This record gives sequence, C-alpha cells and structure tokens, in this order.
Amino acid sequence: MKDLLQGVVQAFGLIFSFDPALYEIIWFSLYVSGVALLFSTLVGIPLGAFLGLKRFWGRRLVTALLYTGMGFPPVVVGLFVYLMLSRSGPLGQLGWLFTPRAIILAQVIISFPLVAGFTMAAVMGVDPNLRRQLVSLGATDWQATLATLAEARVGVVVAIIAGFGSVISEVGAVILVGGNIEGKTRTLTTAIVLETAKGNFDLAMALGAVLLLISFFINLAMIRLQGKDFSSA
Repeated sequence: MKDLLQGVVQAFGLIFSFDPALYEIIWFSLYVSGVALLFSTLVGIPLGAFLGLKRFWGRRLVTALLYTGMGFPPVVVGLFVYLMLSRSGPLGQLGWLFTPRAIILAQVIISFPLVAGFTMAAVMGVDPNLRRQLVSLGATDWQATLATLAEARVGVVVAIIAGFGSVISEVGAVILVGGNIEGKTRTLTTAIVLETAKGNFDLAMALGAVLLLISFFINLAMIRLQGKDFSSA
C-alpha cells in the first residue's frame, strides 16, 4: 500500500512538473486520435444520415455490416491493417507501417462505424414528419437533411465523442501497426504497457491518470449533452 501511494505521488509529480517525455506522449496520442476522428466524422456523419433517412435495396445489409463494425475487435482491425501495410501486402509500397499514418488508419477503421452508427440512430429518432413538412414547404432535399441533423445534433455530437473515446483508449491495434517506437509512434496506452513491463510504475501511473482524466471528461461531456445531471437517479 505504501508503494502504491508513493507511486501516485510520483505520478502526479511528473504531471505537474511538465515532464517533456510525458507530454510528448500525451500530445502524440491526442494528435493521431484527433486526425482519425476528423476523417471518421467527415465520412461517418453523412453515411449515418443517409442510412437514417433513405430507404433503398440492400439497406439492411449495409446496416448489419455497420453494426458488425461497431463491435469488431480492435486487435483484429490492427492485424488487418498490419497485413495490408506489410511489405508483402497490397499497400506495402506506401511505407506506412510503424508510422503515425498506420495508427491513424487503424483508428479510423475502429471509430468510423461508431460515428456512423450512432448518427444513424440519432437521425432515425427524429420525427419523420419534420422532413415531410420541410419538403412540403419548399425545402430542398439537402436543406431538409441539414435540418434533420440539426434536430438530432445531441446524438450526433455524442457519436463523435464516442468515436474519440474508442480510439484514445485503444492499445492492441496501435501496438500492432505503430510498433510503440519512442518519439515516433508511442501513445498513452502503449506507453503504459511498456513502462509497466519495465517497472517504471511512476510514469505508467502518470500516463494512466492522464488517460483516466481524458476518459472522464469524455463521459462527462456525453452526460451533459444527453441532458442528464449527477443529482438525478
């Protein structure tokens, strides 16, 4: 117990001393996760809105594939990306393996189904009469879609936050495609694994504390956006 308390004190000492190695890892984690989320959002929100509003042949199959992607094991995604980017893989000539680009690609594949799936659910939750009324009043299809997304904005923002939470905490896929290279591809999660194995528990706990804080604020934002408060049952 004494060692644990001492580790906690040392961990927060590293955080508040603005240790360069620690903050380099934090910045890199936020960078790759942020870029991955940007791509997932740009593709996921339009696709989710399309699936939520349109009826077409094969929609059930596309929806089933999307839901499957939402529950896909991240380490399997990492294996798939690794095989695609390896020297013998179809994308090996890109030279992305063990680079930030490989991590971003894996994180996009992980977060994209979540963003699209939650957006679809949010759009489907909007009263369909709203779209019909807008069209009857002369709104274009694009204008009616934007109005529907605005009505479902809370669910859409929650979808984005959920996508970010899924990638900032990912470890298996990131280790496989990034290689956990110091100063190049080391993230919060992979650094925790490495530093724990090395016995550097103070740095590992500092990284863990930062990751927990990020996760806490993500969940807090989701609760706030859903209109809940901590005093309610």
